[in-house]
Amino acid sequence: MDNDPLWYKDAVIYELHVKAFFDSSSDGIGDFAGLIQKLDYLQDLGINCIWLLPFYPSPLKDDGYDISDFRGILPDYGTMKDFRRFVREAHRRNIRVLIELVMNHTSDQHPWFQDARASKKSRKRKFYVWTDDPKKKYQDARVIFLDAEKSNWAYDPESKQYYWHRFYSLQPDLNYDNPIVCRTMLNILSFWLNTGVDGFRLDAVPYLFERDGTRCENLPETHAYLKSLRQRLDKRYKNRILLAEANQRSEDVRPYFGDGDECHLAFHFPLMPRIFMALRQENNKPIIQIMEQTPGIPPDCQWALFLRNHDELTLEMVSPEEREYMYQEYAEHPKAKLNLGIRHRLAPLLNNGRRQLELLHSILFSLPGSPVIYYGDEMGMGDNVYLGDRNGVRTPMQWTGDRNAGFSAADAAQLYAPVIVDPVYGYQSVNAEAQSRTPTSFLNWMKRFIRARKKFKAFGRGTLKFLEPKNNKILAYIRQYEGETLLIVNNLSRFVQPLELDLAGHRGWTLVEVVGGVRFPAVGELPYFLTLGPHAFYWFVLEKPAAPEQKKMPVKTPEKSEAKGNPGRGSKTGKAQASRNSGVGENTE
Repeated sequence: MDNDPLWYKDAVIYELHVKAFFDSSSDGIGDFAGLIQKLDYLQDLGINCIWLLPFYPSPLKDDGYDISDFRGILPDYGTMKDFRRFVREAHRRNIRVLIELVMNHTSDQHPWFQDARASKKSRKRKFYVWTDDPKKKYQDARVIFLDAEKSNWAYDPESKQYYWHRFYSLQPDLNYDNPIVCRTMLNILSFWLNTGVDGFRLDAVPYLFERDGTRCENLPETHAYLKSLRQRLDKRYKNRILLAEANQRSEDVRPYFGDGDECHLAFHFPLMPRIFMALRQENNKPIIQIMEQTPGIPPDCQWALFLRNHDELTLEMVSPEEREYMYQEYAEHPKAKLNLGIRHRLAPLLNNGRRQLELLHSILFSLPGSPVIYYGDEMGMGDNVYLGDRNGVRTPMQWTGDRNAGFSAADAAQLYAPVIVDPVYGYQSVNAEAQSRTPTSFLNWMKRFIRARKKFKAFGRGTLKFLEPKNNKILAYIRQYEGETLLIVNNLSRFVQPLELDLAGHRGWTLVEVVGGVRFPAVGELPYFLTLGPHAFYWFVLEKPAAPEQKKMPVKTPEKSEAKGNPGRGSKTGKAQASRNSGVGENTE
């Protein structure tokens, strides 16, 4: 494995659910043994970090986020031995492993909560937050799952009190004002680090503490506790990371980096919906504005960027007007709306538009941050909004056109969820085997562009400068890091677009297209002119002109020069003229 402590800055992260990837035991549920069998596929794809959704023992009322044992493996997925083998096999392929650390809550079936509700004298009682009158505590806290919950308090008939929860009522929140809870979670972190994992996604991290008179989010006590987590991490382990899931405005997420002493990464939630807005509006403003509003972060920290994930496309971080616009544009199906979001995968959001899929990945891979790919999106998998909750975007991986999409040899009725069978996204049409055999498939396109991105550290570590041409349908920017200078040009429009770029600071430099290595004319004195097809984009390397060689020119006699037509002076003049008119398509009138 690479010993670079900043490895996460260059990571291409692949999010997957063990149950959804591959079933090796023919019981209809994916498992760690099956995931190990598919690691070569992920290695070939080019990703270098896997993020696993929860695999702990659970009643599975919230797809594993309702945990009943923080130190175990759900038997359906395998054993601890299987998990450790998976980590070793991933590392053998230079792939890191991130897992979920669900700190905020447990399942109501967790032994802690069962003890707590059984007796008010139990030591576990103080593991949770209780009250007799919910109207008097924490009334300023918003309800997150509006479609399912009307309050953050739920009545427990067994203990005859109300308990606090920020998500579903079956997930009581832990009480981080109890020092024993804080120490217990620190020990759980160490337990999993000792298995060899490379870090954690900290689920729902803004909601650890509660205080009256506040929204019970982003409290100073939460940041103090995160610093203690980071201290434990840095003191005892090497090159391990914390990734904050904080669905907040970027200025509210900024403190989760601390002074480089809290989380290494945090998701950039506000950027994601603006990418989709910019595409539909054919306007670069939503992206440029949100990036310009994004505060600076410590040099060793990083944003995690994504287009889609296992949840709904969240619209919490947009205005009500913007939310209504997104519903209009991307949620045509009446069942597509959920909570404050849209439960579609990436390809259905874009009506399976290949050019748009490529364009959005160009933006995802080239803006500052580490990109996250959701399993199946690398080949344009579809969804099933009829499955309820967010299960429609968590269907079995489509490996082949064979029975059950090659995911499992079980009877179809045994599968944890039905495979996609519609004419457009069904597994007979969309599967990894067929796309692997087709050089022009989206899967093979993704492989090429992941490889291209990994060639340049400027994508993960470089500066960002927007060029803002007069044509606002073009999103253009320069990424620079040490000796690398990259120019990215994206056409947000469904029509052909011309543009002129002010590259005066790079006069004489040559543009080299990243994937094909095609050399474009050098930058001249006039603005650099380009045309882009519908939803097209360019990635260029800007190459400095070679320094002129210092050598003695041979002395030529007049007779020799006249006989040859004086090629010395003629050649020099030609070069100067070429330099002045080297912009592509420049106006030479």
